[in-house]
Amino acid sequence: MKLASLAALAGAVIAVVLGLVTVGVQATAGPHGLPVAVVAPPALAQQITAHGGEAVSWRVTTRDEARKLLDDKEVYGVLELGQPATVVVSGAVNPAGTQAVQQLLTTAVPGARVETVHPASTAGRTAPLAVSILCWLGSLAAGAVLLVAARRQGQEIRLGARLVRVFASGVLMTAVPAGFLKLWDASLPLGWDVLGFVFLVATAFAAVQGALLRLFGLGAMAVLAPLYLLAPAVAGQVPELLHPAYRVALWSWTPFRFSTEGLRSVLQGTGGAPDVTVALWVLGALLAAGLVVLLVPKRFSPRGS
Repeated sequence: MKLASLAALAGAVIAVVLGLVTVGVQATAGPHGLPVAVVAPPALAQQITAHGGEAVSWRVTTRDEARKLLDDKEVYGVLELGQPATVVVSGAVNPAGTQAVQQLLTTAVPGARVETVHPASTAGRTAPLAVSILCWLGSLAAGAVLLVAARRQGQEIRLGARLVRVFASGVLMTAVPAGFLKLWDASLPLGWDVLGFVFLVATAFAAVQGALLRLFGLGAMAVLAPLYLLAPAVAGQVPELLHPAYRVALWSWTPFRFSTEGLRSVLQGTGGAPDVTVALWVLGALLAAGLVVLLVPKRFSPRGS
């Protein structure tokens, strides 16, 4: 009876945690400070920026600067007031932010036409997040299988095997998403910039997972396995649509947002955007940190795996 009660309690605790980090994110989502550029004469721009309340953060600028801000993802849309008024959005921006801004602007300026730069297909919009999830789950499964197989055989996972697993996962988990991208939309670019970015994502994830599995054994799966649930719930949103608590506690650090938004820019031809540079630094740091732990001599490793 006691064991059954503890099992029920554990289930309830897990449900609370998952509810907070998944369903809770969606349930509390709402626009707050969505960045939008407006191109208009000063007097007219002042009238426009008086609307929107806390949902919109306006930036009055020139047409060329507004387009650059959109490419750099510093704004999620541009309102160009003229005859007719034009709402400019980008396929390289997170679809959640694009949809929210487009709805707000077309409601605020009835009859405005919508122009999309760097247009993205349905596959192009969903692929960056999907690739991140596939890389995480594929490399995680490989790490867990290696650890379980080694333990069943009573063998130590040697340095060479750990490194081979990381980089083999990187190669294979680049090939698998690449195949899916071609299957989903043959027009999606698969140049060396895209493949190289995906390889970095896959190897960084594999290295971090391998490091945690080495330090904590299969116990690390309790964190690593459900962590991918943060991808659609958090990385699939822009921060201005998240509750401030979730923005700080989850969005600020989840690796999926760096891989997802960086790949989105590379796929849609805005590889010079600042989020790509940030993603390269973050993913590179994760890869380096994971490799350092994997290279630590056995006597310094808690699990000695």
